[in-house]
Amino acid sequence: MIIEVKVPSPGESINEVQIANWLVENGSYVEKDMDIVEVDSDKATLSISAEESGIITIQAEEGDTIDVGSIIATIDTQGKGAPSVPAKQAVEKKMEAIKQEVKETPPPGEKKADTSKESTVASQPAVHLSPLAKKLLAENDMTEKDFIDFFKKLRATKKDVEFFLSEKDKLVSTPAPGTPFWGGKRDTERKKMSMLRLKLAERLVSIKNETAMLTTFNEVNMTPIMGIRKKYKESFKEKHGVSLGFMSFFTKAVTEALQLFPQVNAQIDGNEIIYHNYADIGIAVSSPKGLMVPVLRNAETMSLAGIELKIKELAVKARDNKITLDEMKGGTFTISNGGVFGSMLSTPIINPPQGAILGMHNIVERPVAVNGKVEIHPVMYLALSYDHRIIDGRESVSFLVKVKEMLEDPVKMMFSGNEPVISLLEL
Repeated sequence: MIIEVKVPSPGESINEVQIANWLVENGSYVEKDMDIVEVDSDKATLSISAEESGIITIQAEEGDTIDVGSIIATIDTQGKGAPSVPAKQAVEKKMEAIKQEVKETPPPGEKKADTSKESTVASQPAVHLSPLAKKLLAENDMTEKDFIDFFKKLRATKKDVEFFLSEKDKLVSTPAPGTPFWGGKRDTERKKMSMLRLKLAERLVSIKNETAMLTTFNEVNMTPIMGIRKKYKESFKEKHGVSLGFMSFFTKAVTEALQLFPQVNAQIDGNEIIYHNYADIGIAVSSPKGLMVPVLRNAETMSLAGIELKIKELAVKARDNKITLDEMKGGTFTISNGGVFGSMLSTPIINPPQGAILGMHNIVERPVAVNGKVEIHPVMYLALSYDHRIIDGRESVSFLVKVKEMLEDPVKMMFSGNEPVISLLEL
């Protein structure tokens, strides 16, 4: 029996998709419910699984644009065979062999170490991180093990294996100082844009043309929040099972400020303004496919722990291409953190039809005047981009000042409690 593999509809108003990545080889044996292909729409990535076990015949190439409902492969259920080793296991096995080879091969001029004696040297990490990379991990309460474990959970694909096989010989060699990155070559490569990237490009251009976007700036002394994180991060993680990051403080401050300045939480619909009595906060996340903005529903009702847990859940889904359209729909306000990449200052672009977006940046020690004296404090610059058609300068500036005030005095985020910080963290 021949089973047709058709492209399902990723969502309303989506008529075509792009074949992103075949997860199986043409003519190979696939098992029922096994993921066989990933397709990109202009909003998200969708995995298609096999309806039955059998031999697959692929009828569409990677990069092809296919109409929803079209046949992209067939499965012959009469075909027999054994499923091939998953790509991830193949890569891990090959990597272990390469590591062992590198470990056992002494540098030129040196003799191979005597393996009969027990080594007293501590094992080296699986990857070599630069000092800047290690510092960035430390600033975000992450370890090298967390970094490595994240990549271990990613699913390797055919392209990953092909890249590994073509590049594996370079793992044991170090380029000579002064060697150009491209080796002096002048080759070019032409690659078709993904549907997600195409849609993103269209939206960015339309935003600049259709909104009266303006940006206001302020700075925040991060000493109070960094002090709280340093003092309570261990007990917070022990109780809630998630690290205490900066994003939860900013999200909480934003939801409180939005209640005081509802215009910032509004949007234009034709000749009307829609005011929201809730705060659905979009958190901009960088994924392998491009920028995605999953949404925290009713963030104004969430605790710091609830915010951190939900952000972690949505971020992992986005980076693993498992985020759904429903998890990205809507949103009344967006927060974007360019600071994790080292950005000092930027003008974030509004995520329509929302009326405003808050941009976070890196934290740098700077001289600050405190009670007439110059002190060194960790400072972050904030940027609020807003649609001037519905938000006046007074509301935008006042909103950002209120966010600054609550971040510099986190107790203001609380309504009651004998020990406000303990209550805020739910410890």
